[in-house]
Amino acid sequence: MGILGAILIGFVVGILAKLITPGDPKPRGFILTTVLGIVGALLATWLGQAIGLYQSGESAGFFGALVGAVIILIAWRQLARPR
Repeated sequence: MGILGAILIGFVVGILAKLITPGDPKPRGFILTTVLGIVGALLATWLGQAIGLYQSGESAGFFGALVGAVIILIAWRQLARPR
């Protein structure tokens, strides 16, 4: 259930991050949205452990994952801009 749960939470967080952040280009498709959400949750967990908010073995909460996904989405938009 761990991997399936991470994919489901990643998808929900990815969709919310896409709705929260304004601007274009928006990621298209289920897989890209899910990947951005999962990477955002991993980023939030890593940053939280680095600054002492979480202990080793703990994962970021829903809001932490959402913040991480927004950061990843903003970075993705900077890289995906048409030139």
